[in-house]
Amino acid sequence: MSTLNTNRQHLPWYTVLILLLGGSLLACTLAPASAPPTLSPRQTATPMPTIGYATIAPQSLPALASPPAPTQPMASTNPGVAPLMNLVDATQLMIHVRALTEFYTRHVNSSTTNPNRGIGAARTYIKSQFDQIAAQSQGRTTVFEQSFDLEWAGERTTQQNIVAVIRGTQPGAGTVIIGAHYDSRGDDDTDGNAYAPGANDNATGVSAIIEMTRILSQQSHRATIVFVAFSAEEVGRQGSIIFVNDYVRRNNIDVKAYINVDAIGSQTYANGAVNDSQIRVFSQGPNNASVSRQLARMAEMAALNYVPQMEVVVQDAFDRRGRYGDHFSFQEAGYPALRFIEMAENTSLVDTTDTIEGITPSYFARSVQTLIAVVKVMADGPPPPANVSLRDNGNGTQTLVWTASPGAADYVVALRAPNALIYQQFDIPATSVTWDGFAAYAAVAVAAKDENGLMGMFSPEITIQPETEEVTISN
Repeated sequence: MSTLNTNRQHLPWYTVLILLLGGSLLACTLAPASAPPTLSPRQTATPMPTIGYATIAPQSLPALASPPAPTQPMASTNPGVAPLMNLVDATQLMIHVRALTEFYTRHVNSSTTNPNRGIGAARTYIKSQFDQIAAQSQGRTTVFEQSFDLEWAGERTTQQNIVAVIRGTQPGAGTVIIGAHYDSRGDDDTDGNAYAPGANDNATGVSAIIEMTRILSQQSHRATIVFVAFSAEEVGRQGSIIFVNDYVRRNNIDVKAYINVDAIGSQTYANGAVNDSQIRVFSQGPNNASVSRQLARMAEMAALNYVPQMEVVVQDAFDRRGRYGDHFSFQEAGYPALRFIEMAENTSLVDTTDTIEGITPSYFARSVQTLIAVVKVMADGPPPPANVSLRDNGNGTQTLVWTASPGAADYVVALRAPNALIYQQFDIPATSVTWDGFAAYAAVAVAAKDENGLMGMFSPEITIQPETEEVTISN
């Protein structure tokens, strides 16, 4: 497990010409479909010309970016992100967790017809919450179920994935998918009648996506956002495999990111120690060549810039040793995928002991606020700059240059030291920067910021120097 150094200062820029922007964002409002919608296929935007330059003084080593002070109120961080985070309701989150745990079990072989007990009751509850949200979303949100047959422990059942789609406004902006499994299991994973409250694993994840759907459906977004409550994760993640194969692939959905939300509500370790300010993110390696790992670094930077109360700790692993989650299903199909999970994982609270008493509402709410900030960056930030290249000037300096992004007022240059898990950043209002310090780093990427300071997703990393695959440092 690696730790992050958050003692960062913004890397300075020195000589900057005025940034000129041309063009405008193409936007159209798409009407919701009455049936499961077919989301936008892949599209490619036409690059804009390069238009602005800056130079970093020779031998001036940029410092690291400073996070907002821990005491700084959220409302002062970003006018696009902060109001959404402030809408997170810890009480409502706990209401959903309590409702799901009170169904006694959500095992895939539990009752599908009892209105008060079993996985069928849980499905009805989740679907009703999504339906109520959709009815108040002014047509932005569509809800549907995806049914599939399952055989487990000698029993055949029909299971459902429950899906809420917030249709994006910009063609070609892609789709961000956030998922959480709602099934649970007892001490015996073949017993459909055993007590299996599944409070943290994973009523917290389901509660989180319901609350995120409620908040994010209140406004339009550039990209499409899909929330999915999966069944059958505990029995081989069969629900997410079917969703990927029969919905995502079949409809040629341009998945920019999948985020798995699984066990995010506890701040207390088994020994009683508390960690109320960190959340882990897992992603597929290798560290120097994985799109998913770069996505994890972007999530860390989103929290650094917009969520002073929570630190995203990037892990050098796809998941905890010997464990798995629904993000595996997306990664195996070639889509960038992350898993968010609490830092203080209490392994003594599992199966029959995983009750609501193990959840800390304040930490749980901060986890959801962090996820909202990450999704906001992915769904609404300006598109990443195109044609990023690093040119050797032959005099000890190199010039990083890229094509301007529509809607960009500023850019973030992200530098990764050799074998580092996270980025160092500096902001610059130009589309090129010359510096003699690039050679000290292993890779660089660029993201755009809009006029309100909302960062978008990063361009693919440009390799500066070779590095080993073994990660030895965190920043």
